[in-house]
Amino acid sequence: MSAINQEPSHIDRAGELRTNTETLELLWSKAHILHCVDGRIASRAGALAFQSASDIAAMQASGDFAEGSRYFLGQDPISRAPFFAWDTSWKSSHSDEELQAISAERGLATLRELGGSLSGQEMELSLHAIALSNWHRAHPMCPRCGGPTRVDLGGAARLCEVDGSQHHPRTDSAVIVLIKDRNDRILLGHQPVWPEGRYSTFAGFLEPGETFEQCVSREVLEESGVSVSEISYLGSQPWPFPASIMIAFEAHTDNPEVARGDGEEITDVKWFTRAELLAAASDGSLLLPPTMSVARKMIERWLGQSAPGGETWR
Repeated sequence: MSAINQEPSHIDRAGELRTNTETLELLWSKAHILHCVDGRIASRAGALAFQSASDIAAMQASGDFAEGSRYFLGQDPISRAPFFAWDTSWKSSHSDEELQAISAERGLATLRELGGSLSGQEMELSLHAIALSNWHRAHPMCPRCGGPTRVDLGGAARLCEVDGSQHHPRTDSAVIVLIKDRNDRILLGHQPVWPEGRYSTFAGFLEPGETFEQCVSREVLEESGVSVSEISYLGSQPWPFPASIMIAFEAHTDNPEVARGDGEEITDVKWFTRAELLAAASDGSLLLPPTMSVARKMIERWLGQSAPGGETWR
């Protein structure tokens, strides 16, 4: 079986273009623009709804949105068509109910809602845009001097307007692990914040001075009580909720009988054969992670086929 998420990028990020403001302005004028509003993305019928520069100008003139920021996302590798994100907010405050209604009317959806229906290129653009949006919104001030910062390098950095220091987005590394026993069963765990019946693979953040393999062993032991060996890399996935990259592994255990949840992050664990997982997912007693997630891809890689069941989030 092949490793997961090994296909080449669907976007040329064209980092050499980020330093030239005139070039970025020219590219903006003919770009496919992804409209991001407070964490939601403009969409239509389950696909991204790209805007033109004139569309964005009209929305700015409408008075509904704040000025916003432009982020250069790259170019299509073949056509060289440029892609940008326009990241903005509503000028008026809305209740949750109003926001849901307005978002539905304008085709604005979260990446979690859209992820299962997007193409590879659309997913890559969306992950990039939301990751940049989350980081820029969380870092308006300089961590060195406390002065204001502004978008720099087409969104790839922020520049302090006081001391001139440049700051780049941080990505938090996390491991995610598919645990197998010698009978080729897999172990899945349930978190208390998930819907009843939702089980998934085990994950945790890398700590300072720790290798990925050490993190796998520690997190698995902490959350499930089993020791693992034969740790092998499967692939990775950006996960901008808010700023992670998931590094996927599989590992084997020789003591499956001691598996148990830690009672806090994991409240229950279950071993599954392929037949058991298919039966439980088919009758709805098992809810698997969403199709856009690397966890789902890891499970389906082991299963050897697509698993039944829809999207489940918190």
